Amino acid sequence: MKEKSVTGVSKQEKVSTITRLAYGSGDVACNIVFGMISTLLTLFYTDYVGISPAMVGMVMLVSRVFDGSSDVIMGILVNKTKSKWGKARPYILWMAVPYAISAVLLFCIPHTTPMVQAIYMFVTYNLATTVLYTAINVPYGTLSTLMTRSSHERDLLSVFRMAMSPFGKIIAVTFTLPLVKVFGNDQSAWIKVMSIWAVVAVLLLVFCFVKCEEKVEVKVTQEQKAPFSKSIKALVSNIYFWATLGLWTVTCVHATIVGTDLPYYCKYILHNDDWMYSVLFTAEIIVMILGAMICPFLLNRWNKRNISLAGCILAVVAHIAFLLNPGSFSWALITSIVRAFGEAPLVALVFGMMGDVIEYGQWKNHMRQESLVFGGGSLGFKIGTGVTSALMTGMLTASGYVTSSQGTAVQPQSALDTILNLYKFGPIIVWVIAVVILIFYKLDEKIPMIMEELAEREAKGEL
Repeated sequence: MKEKSVTGVSKQEKVSTITRLAYGSGDVACNIVFGMISTLLTLFYTDYVGISPAMVGMVMLVSRVFDGSSDVIMGILVNKTKSKWGKARPYILWMAVPYAISAVLLFCIPHTTPMVQAIYMFVTYNLATTVLYTAINVPYGTLSTLMTRSSHERDLLSVFRMAMSPFGKIIAVTFTLPLVKVFGNDQSAWIKVMSIWAVVAVLLLVFCFVKCEEKVEVKVTQEQKAPFSKSIKALVSNIYFWATLGLWTVTCVHATIVGTDLPYYCKYILHNDDWMYSVLFTAEIIVMILGAMICPFLLNRWNKRNISLAGCILAVVAHIAFLLNPGSFSWALITSIVRAFGEAPLVALVFGMMGDVIEYGQWKNHMRQESLVFGGGSLGFKIGTGVTSALMTGMLTASGYVTSSQGTAVQPQSALDTILNLYKFGPIIVWVIAVVILIFYKLDEKIPMIMEELAEREAKGEL
């Protein structure tokens, strides 16, 4: 019999603080690189290279066709991988350096014909996101479910992950524009800054690999190898998979709307691209970190769904308040801080929810689908960032946005209205969607019963 601690978690299942920090470091590394891609890359393309928003949006939208399949493929590869380090963990080491190099290549776009630039964008963007980001992020997400079977410990891993991950965006987004200006405020400056972030990302990924070991092994009398079609059918019939996919997509859509539109909002609406963007972005991220750190204490009293639902409602109310004075920097700062407190619980706990989805799937369909569930979660991230970026750049183009390689263009009123409306109404829409999903999410109350039944099955050698 496993010896239980005072929290009800066995000593074998408990995860040390250093391991939680190492696991969170993996997402810091991913966000250092992808934070640039999902926020400042569009601004770099349009205002430093002179590429039209329509071309940027088209490349990102077409890339989503390939992205959808890459997550499923990676999930299958992880599930079939057998190594001395496990099946998910080794990819974090194997892909760290290639991923960092691909991120730098994004900013090395040549000054040549539009067609050559479009081809270069397409190849490097897909190398970084469709191939190498997927090859790290799907195994990374899966890893948490291979470190412990405890729902509580997975919640804490999710909290550490999402409390730490914003530091990646803070590093990449908050300090990038000031450093770009220090290094010359041109394309070469962007390449130098991205190279620095790439080195930091590799070091953090190595730390994650070293400290995060796979310890979960579900032993059955006869290993069941289901055909791919049956695995996919089981996944798509899991209603809570779709719920968590929707919730994660919501958080990614919000981050992309704010991350992509906020630089334009500060530059053209608030007329300040030196420090206002950094202040607004950093303030929201820091508050989200603090909110995530509070979640372990809230979990002692309420479940993940109720905490997240209350937070999402607060986010909606806060952004409605922003609409009262959208041209004021101080009011934008105050309301974004309140909104961030509301965002924090869902962002911090959604991966803990995905861990529960895996247990629910095993209970319902007699299959453990760690890599496919997190592969689907990664797909939500891709949809949230890629499709949203494509739609936003398409709207900017339709509004007559003027690009410039010097970043000094005067924008027409139609473009200014589009920039303002994206920031005004986008966040409200996505957080209302999250509220609706969470109202119907009931898995938290079922998990104790599910885990008891799974323990009885596994004791008999059954899934």
